[in-house]
Amino acid sequence: MRLRPVVAGDLGLFERFSVEPGLIGLDWSGFRDAQEVGRRFAKDGYLAADGGRLIVAVDGSAAGFVSWAQRLFGGVAPHWEIGIALLPDWRGKGVGWRAQAMLCDYLFTHTPAQRISAGTHPENVAEQKSLVKAGFQLEGVIRAAEFRAGAWRDGYLYSRLRDDPAPDPSL
Repeated sequence: MRLRPVVAGDLGLFERFSVEPGLIGLDWSGFRDAQEVGRRFAKDGYLAADGGRLIVAVDGSAAGFVSWAQRLFGGVAPHWEIGIALLPDWRGKGVGWRAQAMLCDYLFTHTPAQRISAGTHPENVAEQKSLVKAGFQLEGVIRAAEFRAGAWRDGYLYSRLRDDPAPDPSL
């Protein structure tokens, strides 16, 4: 398994996540402009100074992607917020936590960020376990954090700091 830059052949995968309601699971928030995928790729190949995406490749196949975006909690020092979207066939196989751990290693190696955060839904127990395996710690509940499926919903916030112990790769 490895993370690699996005290539033009991957754009169809991103377009699917924009227009197939069940594909992204709980994160579905309505149809999105599928053409934005190509415009963003043409602009910066999904590798910008303030965020981007990498493909999660397993045995040469695109299993999904990881993403990161610069956020500012307070003060002047930004941190990264990461996310992941895997195709259904790759879920539950240990790909997600490994990809998130690899993305953290990448960001801590190539940027001065001290903090990486990730959010998930209270009902997404698999992602909660994945984040813990990837070295994240639960920080707490963010009440009414998102509007999804017609209602305001809580979220869970996790973080990993630069000096936190690295995850155990043998898991």
